[in-house]
Amino acid sequence: MTVQDIRAFNRFYTNVIGALDYSRHLYAPYTLTESRVLYELAHSPRTDAADLRAELSLDAGYLSRILNKFEQDGLIERTTSRNDPRRRRVTLTARGRETGKLLEERSNEAVGSLLATVPAAERPRLAEAMTTVRTILSHGRPPRREDVVLREPGPGDLGWIVQRNAALYAVEYGWNADYEGLVARIVADFAEDHDPHLERVWIAELHGRPVGCVMCVRDEAPATARLRLLLVEPDARGLGIGGRLVTSVIDFARGVGYRDLVLWTNDVLADARRIYQRHGFALVAEKPHRSFGKDLLGQDWRLELHSTPE
Repeated sequence: MTVQDIRAFNRFYTNVIGALDYSRHLYAPYTLTESRVLYELAHSPRTDAADLRAELSLDAGYLSRILNKFEQDGLIERTTSRNDPRRRRVTLTARGRETGKLLEERSNEAVGSLLATVPAAERPRLAEAMTTVRTILSHGRPPRREDVVLREPGPGDLGWIVQRNAALYAVEYGWNADYEGLVARIVADFAEDHDPHLERVWIAELHGRPVGCVMCVRDEAPATARLRLLLVEPDARGLGIGGRLVTSVIDFARGVGYRDLVLWTNDVLADARRIYQRHGFALVAEKPHRSFGKDLLGQDWRLELHSTPE
């Protein structure tokens, strides 16, 4: 393979995905770079300009111009970080979240249209080729936070949630098949009947494979959402995935009008508990119980969504 081979492929692929005229391709007033910045803000909404610049390898002046444009368009708000006055925290407004959602929907439609031209029998080969390219070009480099993408579940992902929860909790905590049955019921209830405007699932993907998940569903209490089934694969821990997943649930729940966000967990899940505490959840009740073949201490946690913890 030569340099010219790679450049030829790049010219071909950028033309296929419409990168050279991205705003017209998606019927939106934003370039590919601007859309990528908005995407990162939508999936890591409590970030600052320095982190954003590092994650996307953007020139500071270029990113500043993009953020100025977003601020003029009413998509973001910039405030001084309470933890470090030298940093500027960037937060999406309600209009920014709606714009990000619209761009993501149009991107999904565009990719869906492209995929529709590929015969079903050829799609596994295409997926394998894409994974091969990503694996080879990232060889020797450890995964980075920006390599992780949060997305909606596709075919098979809900089954993956059940399988990985059952397998990981069996290995790490010795829980029996009762837990798999519980997860299967939760996932089946969501798959069979959920309101997409008020309930959602996120899949964390790293180099083309799922490595994490979380759910936001309606609770029985009025104006209350419930966070469920937070999971991060062991080999993907340390990349901030758990925090990003919890942040996504919080911002989604707040954005659609829930007043409170609750969750149930057990005291042995120490890593998850620390994530909840960092995001402002408060422990409201504890109760010992015998479940999944173990004696456990169940915990109820709550977050008031009208408050905004740093």
